[in-house]
Amino acid sequence: MAQPGPHLDQEMFSCSICLDLLKEPVTIPCGHSYCMTCIKSHWDEEEGKKLLSCPQCRHSFTPRPALVKNTMLADLVEELKKTGLQAAAAAADLCPAGPEDVACDVCTGSKLKAAKSCSVCLVSFCHQHLQPHYELPAYIKHRLVEASTKLQENICSRHSEAMKMFCRTDRQCICYLCPVDEHRGHDAVSAAAERTERQRELEGSRQRLQQRLQDRHEEVELLQQEVEAIGRSADQTVENSQKLFTELIRLLEQKRCEVKQRIRSQQETEVGRVKELQEKLEQEIKGG
Repeated sequence: MAQPGPHLDQEMFSCSICLDLLKEPVTIPCGHSYCMTCIKSHWDEEEGKKLLSCPQCRHSFTPRPALVKNTMLADLVEELKKTGLQAAAAAADLCPAGPEDVACDVCTGSKLKAAKSCSVCLVSFCHQHLQPHYELPAYIKHRLVEASTKLQENICSRHSEAMKMFCRTDRQCICYLCPVDEHRGHDAVSAAAERTERQRELEGSRQRLQQRLQDRHEEVELLQQEVEAIGRSADQTVENSQKLFTELIRLLEQKRCEVKQRIRSQQETEVGRVKELQEKLEQEIKGG
């Protein structure tokens, strides 16, 4: 039956950046602990920002906090390596690599399931063969990652060396021997420098994209304001035209009444004149 104790302890003393046991542990002001190299690298990448932050709680610091090795925590991690990792290694002996598992490259005969891969050695290790990476100073700065079958993709097919450089001329990863022959005179930099440059370019692209999105949002807002202004103007025009036509109808009705009254008045005048003439003629007829 598995013993959960060492596993839980290992999680408690793991760095949340590299997900491995703490190496040269440091505790930052917010209380969280990281590997010295991990938090340094993280803050180096944030160098352009005004504030540095904790990767876990996002608490910000200014100025950059000084990093001092937490010796008490380091001792606890060392003790954990001697106890928990040994127990894990013993358990791993009972877990041979399956068809879909990453196998330990060091095991001879029956291969055990790999626990981690080393990005420096470019080798995958089971728990038992991984222990020197935790104990020997020569391996202490090696970066351990989740076990992977793709490590050989980082090996130069020409020189069988790790490809830790990047040729900007040919846009491909190379090893340190490549600039001597087929990449002689090319613009070659370390993979880390290229990664930093790519990250800087990506950040620049992200900021430009963010600015374009913000500009588009502002344009949409301005267009919406223009639509609303057009609506208000149209409503005002309709209201004004309604008032104008109402006034025109009133004036026309008034003029109609005036014309009608004038016509009737002229009618009465003409009828009176004609009747008066008619009466005069009738009297002349009678007198004749």
